[in-house]
Amino acid sequence: MGRAESAPKAHIVLDRTISLPDAKLVIDGATKIALHPEALARCAASHARLQQVIAEDRHVYGLTTGFGPLANRLVDKIDGAALQQNLVYHLASGVGPEFDWLSGRAVVFARLMSILQGASGASEAVISGLVTLMNSEFSPCLPSQGTVGASGDLTPLAHMVLCFQGRGAFRNRAGDRLNGLTGLTRIGVRPFDLARRDGLALVNGTSAMTGLAVLNADLTTRSIGWSIALTAALAETQMARVEAWHPAFSELRPHERQADAASELLKRLVDSHRIVRTHLADRQLTMHANVLEARAGQDAYTLRCAPQVIGAVWDMLDWHDRVVETELSSVTDNPIFPPQEGDHVLVLHGGNFMGQHVGLASDALANAVCVLAGLAERQLARLTDETLNNGLPAFLHEGAPGLNSGLMGAQVTATALLAEMRTVGAAGIQSISTNGANQDVVSMGTISARAVRDKLQKLMRIQAILGLAVAQAIDLRSSENPKLAFSVHAIALRDFMRQRSPRLTKDRPLGGEIEAIADVMATNAPPNV
Repeated sequence: MGRAESAPKAHIVLDRTISLPDAKLVIDGATKIALHPEALARCAASHARLQQVIAEDRHVYGLTTGFGPLANRLVDKIDGAALQQNLVYHLASGVGPEFDWLSGRAVVFARLMSILQGASGASEAVISGLVTLMNSEFSPCLPSQGTVGASGDLTPLAHMVLCFQGRGAFRNRAGDRLNGLTGLTRIGVRPFDLARRDGLALVNGTSAMTGLAVLNADLTTRSIGWSIALTAALAETQMARVEAWHPAFSELRPHERQADAASELLKRLVDSHRIVRTHLADRQLTMHANVLEARAGQDAYTLRCAPQVIGAVWDMLDWHDRVVETELSSVTDNPIFPPQEGDHVLVLHGGNFMGQHVGLASDALANAVCVLAGLAERQLARLTDETLNNGLPAFLHEGAPGLNSGLMGAQVTATALLAEMRTVGAAGIQSISTNGANQDVVSMGTISARAVRDKLQKLMRIQAILGLAVAQAIDLRSSENPKLAFSVHAIALRDFMRQRSPRLTKDRPLGGEIEAIADVMATNAPPNV
C-alpha cells in the first residue's frame, strides 16, 4: 500500500540522492552505507576550495568573522580553530527530552546527505566519522528543544558535534548509554578536530527537522495502511454498502490517492459475505411507499466518505514526501562553496538554512494526521454506541450488561488522545524575531516536525483501540452467525489483534495491551493475505 517499503539491502552506495524508504533503512541500521567515488570527489574538491579561501584570508562568514549579529567583528584566521570550537560551545544550549535512538541517527544521516552534495567544505575525517556512525548501532544523545529552524538546526547539531568530540554521549539500540569517548572508541571514530572549519559545516543546516520528517513520512505511510485495513474490516461488521467506493466516483473526481484508497478498500473485501454489493437505485419502490425502514440507504460518512478522507491525507503525504526528499539531497549551509570555473573560488552567502519548506510541509502533515485520527476516533465512537452500531452490545461488552462495560474506558481514551492532538497547532506561523534581530524571521520547522512525530504516536494508539474494537465486533458477529463469512483480510486483522489482546469476555485493564498493539502497528504493515 502506498510508497513501497524497501527490502533490506546489504549496503547502499550514497551519491547525491536517496529515496525516503532507503533513507529509513539506513537510519534504522537495516543496511550499511558506502560512498560513491563521485561523492568523495565532490567533497574533496569542496574542501580544497575551502582551504584555498582560508589561505587567501578572504572575508568569509564563520572563517574570518564572528557569528550572527556579530558578523561585523572580524577575526584573525590564526584563531580559526578557536572560532569553530566556540561556535559549537555557545550553540550547545539545548534542553528538554532527548531525541530517541532513531531520531538521533536521522539527524546525523540528514547532515551527511547535505554534505555529500559537495558545497559545504567538510573534511574527509568528518565525513568518514558520520559514515562510520551510521554503520554502527549507536546514536548521539541530543536534546530536542532549542532550535528555531532558521539558521538551520544549530542547537541540536552543536550537541551532535560535541558527541563526536567525546564531550557528549551515545546510546545503542537497546538504550544503553555510553559517555562520549567510550562511545567513540566503540564506534571506531577519532574525536573531531574543528581546525578546518568543520564546526560550521556540521551545525549549519536543516538536518534535525529533515531527519525527523523522514521518520514521519515512514510512520504516516504505515498509519494510512492501517486506516484502510481497519475501515474495510469495520465495514464488514456493519454490513456496509460499498457502492460508495465504486471506481466511478474517483474517475469523476480524479484525485490520485482517493482512487487508490477506494481500490485498496475494495481489494480487502473481495471474498466478504458481510457487505452489501447491490446499488440502492437498483431497487424499485413499487408497493413500498411511505414505509419507515430500519436502516438508511446510505452509510454514515465515516464509512461512505472513507476514500475521500484517507485519500486526501495520502495526497498530502505525497506532497510532504516530495519536499522532504528534495531537502534531504540539498545544501543547506551558509556560506556555500559551489563548483566554479577557473581559479577563483566562488563563495556565496545566503539563506538555504531557512527551514520553511520542511516546516510548512510538516505543519500540513500534522493537520492531515489529525484528520486521520479524527476518522478513527469517530469510527470507534459509532462502533461502540449501541444506538448506532447495528445491533451490537453497548461498548461491545460481553457478560452481564452493567456489570461489564467493555471498551467504554478505551473509547474515552481515544477521545482524550484526539483532543490532545488538536491542542497543538501549526508552528510555522509562530515566527519570533531572535538572535539580536539577525534571525528576524524563523521557520520553527523542527518544532513542526516534532509535533508531527508526537501526533503520530497518539494516532497509532487511537488506531490500536479501534483495532481492538473491530476485532471484538468480528468475534461478536461471528458468534451471532458463524455461517456468514468475513473476508480473509478481516480475519487476519482480528488474529493480529488477538495475538496481543485476547477476546474481551469480561472487563480487564487494557492500557498495557493498547500500548503493545500500538508499538507493533507502528513498525508493521497490516496483515495482507
